[in-house]
Amino acid sequence: MNSADLGRRVGVPSTALFTDQYELTMVQAALKAGTAGRRSVFEAFTRRLPEGRRYGVVAGIGRVLDAVENFHFDDEMLAFLHDQHIVDGPTLDYLADYRFSGDIWGYPEGEVYFPGSPILRAEGSFAECVLLETVILSILNHDSAIAAAASRMSAAAGGRRLIEMGARRTHELSAVASARAAYIGGFDTTSDLAAGFRYNIPTVGTSAHAFTLLHDSERDAFRAQVDSLGRDTTLLVDTYDVTAAVRTAVEVAGPELGAVRIDSGDLLLVAHRVRQQLDELGATGTKIVVTSDLDEYAIASLAAAPVDAYGVGTQLVTGSGQPTCSMVYKLVARASSADPADELLPVAKKSMGAKSSIGGRKWAARRLDEDGVAEAEVIGTGPVPPELAGRQLLVELVRGGEVVAREPLDAARERHIAARAGLPMSAMQLSRGEPVLPTEYV
Repeated sequence: MNSADLGRRVGVPSTALFTDQYELTMVQAALKAGTAGRRSVFEAFTRRLPEGRRYGVVAGIGRVLDAVENFHFDDEMLAFLHDQHIVDGPTLDYLADYRFSGDIWGYPEGEVYFPGSPILRAEGSFAECVLLETVILSILNHDSAIAAAASRMSAAAGGRRLIEMGARRTHELSAVASARAAYIGGFDTTSDLAAGFRYNIPTVGTSAHAFTLLHDSERDAFRAQVDSLGRDTTLLVDTYDVTAAVRTAVEVAGPELGAVRIDSGDLLLVAHRVRQQLDELGATGTKIVVTSDLDEYAIASLAAAPVDAYGVGTQLVTGSGQPTCSMVYKLVARASSADPADELLPVAKKSMGAKSSIGGRKWAARRLDEDGVAEAEVIGTGPVPPELAGRQLLVELVRGGEVVAREPLDAARERHIAARAGLPMSAMQLSRGEPVLPTEYV
């Protein structure tokens, strides 16, 4: 396995301050009370899917593993905590030696999930598990939201290529994470070189309108690009007049022109006209790429258009209107001591309304119907029914503080394709609806 396939983790900074202050103050109080070492189980899950979504997509697991591995407090961080009077001396001593030493299980990256699915389970002392809450949720909520949007767009695209190009529409670090999540969800390439470098995602890109405007004529701009990048390049044809630009593009590059990109106008109408014109000019193999504020609905509306690829930016990196999955990380079981033999007691929040949770260390399995199609997400705290033993969803990610489940990003991408294909056909509908699978507790 090529190490580049696993993502370049060299020089990754500590993630220890990607947290909320109350995680540290809880540790301080628990240390003083003598309860910080109690064996505990935390689970990350969502009580509901974003409105109208039929399924969720697990993304960010690989980044969570990086975050856990790099969660430690250096001298500068400890000095900050001391100078700001955030925690006391004994807590600083604890944090100075902190390394997660517990176990983590979770849904493998690319898998789908539903309300209540125990997407990630951390087991260890209360103190070491609670410190990871914020960074785990930050990653999973962001990446899973982007992957879910990408999956919907991928389904709408029906096999046509998808280009992630949202770097300029979000925070520079979020852009890299978004490209990674989009690739898991079904996108083929990214324009973001940092994402390509870090995660080995294929990158693409040619020119913007500024390049055409730089030159004295559109022909000069096309000639400069073809001379530099070859006839297989993609020429942007909507700076001035699309019809004239397509004619010039084929005259400059010949019928071997790789593609033309359309970034404005009535994309359905323009795509048909451009396809007809290209064919009449003998450029029958030249592809058409469309961009311009696309989302899954716009992509679906272009299903009958002669479009070969879609470039998506803003709507993708903002989760297509759902930028978070509302995942939470809750204590669901704890012992009365650090002794591994001590019994785990189920615990749960019993709030009024929709914020209550279910206690107990959980397993999850997906039940299939007689045709092999998923029909329910089954979650339990007791013995796993024999008929579901081979359908369990959680896999071991960290054992005794050591990561044991790194995998190439392509594995997560392929897993998602398979998981989505195993859902009922109604999962692919873009209309608003309930989760495509019910969640059953046993």
